[in-house]
Amino acid sequence: MPCHWQTSARNIVEPWEDNMRAFANGEVRVVNLDTIEPAVGFAYLMIISPPRDVMGGRQCRVIGAAENIGFAGLDFDTLSADYDPAVGLMFEVVASVYAPETDTIERRFLNITLNQQTGDVVAVLSADNL
Repeated sequence: MPCHWQTSARNIVEPWEDNMRAFANGEVRVVNLDTIEPAVGFAYLMIISPPRDVMGGRQCRVIGAAENIGFAGLDFDTLSADYDPAVGLMFEVVASVYAPETDTIERRFLNITLNQQTGDVVAVLSADNL
């Protein structure tokens, strides 16, 4: 979803240098966010990327488990990236997700694709618990 309240600078996990990564010659940034509450939905990823608007600013997107709810945690150290010219930038990170039906936290892969030309960002959680 477009960046909103979750992307306030105060929500960047510290130390900042360990919780931000740059890709595509610095054009794409992925940032680890912690909104503190709710306890099972505090973690988000922010992606700043092309395309640029008429003023030169990059688009900003935030990824959570659902609309207005984050993940129960993100293992930012597992963030990896790859590039496929046919798809764009592809990211993978381990995310913890609250499962209300069992009242447990499940760890899953979060896969994100980013097309810098169109600005399309697609995030998909793996179905299997790690």
